[in-house]
Amino acid sequence: MGSQILPHFTSGVIVKGFGRGSKVLGIPTANFPESVVEDLPKDLVTGIYYGWASLHRQIYKMVASIGWNPYYKNEKKSLEVHLLHKSQGDLYGEELKMIIVGYIRPEKDFSSVEELIQEIRNDITIAEERLEEACLNKLKKHDFLIK
Repeated sequence: MGSQILPHFTSGVIVKGFGRGSKVLGIPTANFPESVVEDLPKDLVTGIYYGWASLHRQIYKMVASIGWNPYYKNEKKSLEVHLLHKSQGDLYGEELKMIIVGYIRPEKDFSSVEELIQEIRNDITIAEERLEEACLNKLKKHDFLIK
């Protein structure tokens, strides 16, 4: 599954995505540009991941989707990050750093938007719990995020 390449450190400037996260799902996401997606390790399988993110020198837990978003049938692979805190509004042009520390599940299709939202909420719960584990929690103080 590529767990030997985790944790993975990456950063990029937030770009405009599909506009579905906040509007349709009520779960805002920060989207990375194609160049960041293309630089992900080739053996990092698509799916849902969790880890730490840094925005404006604030550290947040995060859930990230890497892949094609089967429900929406994307034609380009994407990297979308949901910060586990109340949204700060428009973040386009801001630098987001993140450390991907673990894998939750593979991508899958859903029969409804409601089913998709429920699964994302479940992913968030899993990420919240796993990031409290001492070995993962200490990464939130990593120099990569703070500097």
